[in-house]
Amino acid sequence: MTAETGLAVRIVPCLDVRDGRVVKGTRFLCLRDAGDPVESAARYAEDGADEIVYLDISATPEGRGAAREVVERTARSLFVPLTVGGGVRGADDAERLLRAGADRVGVNSAAVEHPDLLDELGRSFGIQCVVLAVDAARAGGGWKVRTEAGRRAWDRDAVDRCREGAGRGAGEILLTSIDRDGTGRGYDLELLEEVVAAVNVPVIASGGAGTYEHLIEGARAGAGALLVAGTFHRGELTIRGAKRALAREGIPVRETA
Repeated sequence: MTAETGLAVRIVPCLDVRDGRVVKGTRFLCLRDAGDPVESAARYAEDGADEIVYLDISATPEGRGAAREVVERTARSLFVPLTVGGGVRGADDAERLLRAGADRVGVNSAAVEHPDLLDELGRSFGIQCVVLAVDAARAGGGWKVRTEAGRRAWDRDAVDRCREGAGRGAGEILLTSIDRDGTGRGYDLELLEEVVAAVNVPVIASGGAGTYEHLIEGARAGAGALLVAGTFHRGELTIRGAKRALAREGIPVRETA
């Protein structure tokens, strides 16, 4: 889904959560507290977010699922879709999150280790409920997959990984450039364009948005949604400002009341 299709480009704040608090760092390191997830989600929804992404970034490294109680409280505060990721290893984990109030579930590490997981989730809940998160780091002339919040490197091409996931049960790709994450230097447009060309499902651009121009560039590169974290948390960019900037460039967005 690109700006050229005439479909609205979504603005998606991301809440990276550790120990029940929103955190943000640079390239997945040097994490700093950024507030309460329930309060943050409610504020972003009120400001016009099209969707909220909630990622429990310590769930997989700690060998557990996303904290259900926080997910439930967050979901109760929202009237926009909620995507939740972190520690999803099977259909039971996904069902637990959907019952807690998530509209969609994000999978990353377990789907690399067990590719059939995407098929299982797609069959069980429909591909519209399944988001494949791919964390990519530059390596040589391409990008390699990282998992476990960037801690584990794989000898897997990230673009091929996205293509495979879209051919299985993923209804959307959440594509994060580890190299750009938290830098404010803009999305990795080369990576984004390659993945958009490789898959037939929407792609959420993530990692590096620091200005409204970066959002415009991401939309023009073919992203169906633009994920923003730190610059929203710090108030440097706003959802309303982002939508106004995109609309001025002729990029369709959903109106904010």
